[in-house]
Amino acid sequence: MKSLYSGVGRWLEQREPIALATIVETRGSAPQVAGASALFSRKGLVGGTLGGGLVEVDAQKRAYRCLRQGRSLYYQFELKGGDLTAEEAICGGSVSILIDASPLNHLRTFKLLKKSLLSRQAGVLVSKIIEVSPQGSSISRRWLEDKAAAKSVADKDFRSIEKEIRDARRGRKPRLIKSKDRGRQEILFFLEPLFPLPQLVIAGAGHIGQAVAHLGSLLDFAVTVIDDRAEFASRERLPEADAIIVGDIAKAMADFPIASDTYIVIVTRGHRQDAEVLRACIRSPADYIGMIGSRRKLFLTRQKFIDEGWATGPQFDRVHGPIGLAIGSTTVAEIAISIAAELVLVRSRAEKATKVSQK
Repeated sequence: MKSLYSGVGRWLEQREPIALATIVETRGSAPQVAGASALFSRKGLVGGTLGGGLVEVDAQKRAYRCLRQGRSLYYQFELKGGDLTAEEAICGGSVSILIDASPLNHLRTFKLLKKSLLSRQAGVLVSKIIEVSPQGSSISRRWLEDKAAAKSVADKDFRSIEKEIRDARRGRKPRLIKSKDRGRQEILFFLEPLFPLPQLVIAGAGHIGQAVAHLGSLLDFAVTVIDDRAEFASRERLPEADAIIVGDIAKAMADFPIASDTYIVIVTRGHRQDAEVLRACIRSPADYIGMIGSRRKLFLTRQKFIDEGWATGPQFDRVHGPIGLAIGSTTVAEIAISIAAELVLVRSRAEKATKVSQK
């Protein structure tokens, strides 16, 4: 799931007061999972979601009140209504929600978090909640990057939950830890392990590349688009891309830090350029390489690569082509959907294989 925290800084820079609401615990059936977050301004929802419905409506009202009073809040929302005709939640469970009325106080933490994820470093966001009462709560946050976790966890604020932090990181799931201080005041620690998203690298910012970038962002990929035409590779055309590279596409692909969780979509404006980009990445460890074109184009390209010694037969056979699932697509939107569906399929298989290997 794409972390909302990476974008908090951008909202805060607009100098409009916002409140950050996060589900920290669920019991029974609930519309969202722990870790789901939403940003609220005085005008309403501006980003993320708590699952919609009455949970989100109620959270928006409380967030507005928190902004007006300048106080954060931790509370529980019951979803155990039994009347289908009434205005009440009937999922059958309950959720605990934390509303941070002053995320600006934690801007440095959110910036460190964003920097880590962009540099492909995982970690755990620790939110310490004290003064748990209807009158308000106090929140402090710390980002513990993996490579510094051993030193950071030794800090006195986290010494008591060192094991829980490791367990949350290992289990890759948020955890709510309940404790008490020496004065028997309740203290909560919400632990959120966060990981870099799989990288989607799109070679070509034409109509198909633009559509795939949009879908890739919705599907929780970190999207990079490469093109040698500045008028195509622009923020105006690609507002949801995490990174845009303008320059020689094949060179940029060769220079890109491709890892096993990299997914490459080759949709440049010409067959020759497609082949040049493919040559730059075909020997990489990328989980997915797909190239647009007909079966004949793929056949001729395969023969060329083997004859020139640019790739072996097995290496070329890793290339998905014609790109996308066979759904009978003809329009730009349909082609983009077929590509996005194939990306999800390959990612799902890779994640399943990783879980099996970790058992």
